[in-house]
Amino acid sequence: MSRWSELRADTVLWEDESCLVVDKPSGLSVMGERHDTDLVTIAADGGEDLRWVNRIDKVTSGAVLLAKTKDAHGALTRQFQQRTVAKTYLAVCRPGGFPASAVVELPLMTAGSGKIRVAADREHIRFDEGRWFVRPEDEHSRKSFASRTECTSLFDDGESVVVRADPVTGRRHQIRVHLAWVGHAIVGDPLFMRKTDPSQPRTYLHSFRVGFRSPAGEGVTVEAVPPPDFWAPVPTADAAELVDLARGE
Repeated sequence: MSRWSELRADTVLWEDESCLVVDKPSGLSVMGERHDTDLVTIAADGGEDLRWVNRIDKVTSGAVLLAKTKDAHGALTRQFQQRTVAKTYLAVCRPGGFPASAVVELPLMTAGSGKIRVAADREHIRFDEGRWFVRPEDEHSRKSFASRTECTSLFDDGESVVVRADPVTGRRHQIRVHLAWVGHAIVGDPLFMRKTDPSQPRTYLHSFRVGFRSPAGEGVTVEAVPPPDFWAPVPTADAAELVDLARGE
């Protein structure tokens, strides 16, 4: 059995004749990895031509939508561009003390180093009536992109918090940057770990749910339940209960 056959059998959550959703493990790139094998290449080596539609980061686990044909890829990509796709992520962050619900509405930009950051100095970030934002006059002059993430606290023990994050926009590293810049960085995120932070076996960000319309016209919602290791930073949390809360139950 090829590597793709094994991976496919273990990770496919849903599929039809034009696309599929896989539960990507943390540590595997979707595509374009220079120094390691990525998901699309593994599929190609196994004889299946796939095109990524939503490309989650290598460190992120969970649901990824892939198209089987060029036409399907175009139809699905347009839904992301038109922001009609529902996306839900789960993140374990530190410290605790996150609001019960909040919106992070901070513009993002690419710094000279190539890193994604908020397009304002940290001291200009304001929080009022459940919303983090910066005033237009405090934004940097470099080109920036409006970005919005809607957040809900599902569990908070004071040390760590489990956040449901629903990105309205889909900027690169959006959830990771937004949470870090409002003071609640994702545990194990290499972009924001300090030298004094203990090493972590993974980054605790998971693509939990994606809702879209298949090229055949069917409304589809697919969930990827987080793997057991996702809950390691919050050992007193009830994983099943938090999954139900993430579903809105």
